[in-house]
Amino acid sequence: MMEWYEQSFGEDYLIVYKHRDMQGAREEVGEMIGWLDLEPGASVFDLCCGMGRHSLALADLGFRVTGMDLSKVLLREARERDPDDRVEWLQGDMREVPLTRSFDAVVNWFTSFGYFNKDEENAKVLGQISRLLSPTGRFLIDYLNADYVARNLVPHSVREEAGMTIDEKRSIEDGCVRKRITISEPGSENRSYLEQVKLYKLADFHSMCQKAGLIIEKVYGNYDGLGYDETESPRLIMLGRKAGDAGGVC
Repeated sequence: MMEWYEQSFGEDYLIVYKHRDMQGAREEVGEMIGWLDLEPGASVFDLCCGMGRHSLALADLGFRVTGMDLSKVLLREARERDPDDRVEWLQGDMREVPLTRSFDAVVNWFTSFGYFNKDEENAKVLGQISRLLSPTGRFLIDYLNADYVARNLVPHSVREEAGMTIDEKRSIEDGCVRKRITISEPGSENRSYLEQVKLYKLADFHSMCQKAGLIIEKVYGNYDGLGYDETESPRLIMLGRKAGDAGGVC
């Protein structure tokens, strides 16, 4: 039986998330990448790059970018957006990245963490981030704020897109936030998908990062650079480095 992430990131995903555009990615990257204080032309690994919006925005800023995703469909879309081959695109599982070289930065944008049922499997992703970083490299994980999600969850919404009806039901179950998506269109059977993310808190990340040889140095609560507040911040954006390097701990 296929896992939810093997089913959901296909052709219908491109329709459900059609509203995510390049301009939004450029604004997010333009703000957040500055927090890493990278040198011009630094090498950046975009872990779970999806359709490549953020990878291409990084390339626009002059970085040497490698983007990896599990979905062939999303990687096809990314390559179509990159006719000049400015980004190196790679297919792979975030728990076992098929690379041996290191990078000046590893970034994980837009809640592309917590996909697996077992904590040990999610922890493997942090282990890969640690392995891929150069000794002085920095990482950025752009994740949801679990408490904010729990308080502001919209249980049900319906919208129209490209002649289709997209019905989305959201719930918190078994320590996860889950979205069940049903797509209906005239003349076709309904198609259903599940999306799921484990609701980790900052303390959980501190613990998992420590075991992976990483240290969280700075935490932001949104893309505008405001500090993190556990109850009010919509995002949990963590920046850090490999353990053993000089620097303070947030």
